[in-house]
Amino acid sequence: MGMNSLFKYNVGKIDRIIRIVVGIILVGNVFTGLHTPLGWIGLVLIVTGIGGICPAYSLLNINTKSLSEKAGLK
Repeated sequence: MGMNSLFKYNVGKIDRIIRIVVGIILVGNVFTGLHTPLGWIGLVLIVTGIGGICPAYSLLNINTKSLSEKAGLK
């Protein structure tokens, strides 16, 4: 598997929204007293949600984009 295949858009719209919301919650917890490594996980979720690319999904051959997103309609 080449490096190029790790950086394909493979995160669907709903998945992206969920990643960003959960990421913000996890990062927010760091500032409200819960000082755990979960903030770093939240940061990763935010970045992959905004970018629409998840290298772990590429390695596992997962794509959460809908059929219309894959066809470029959304």
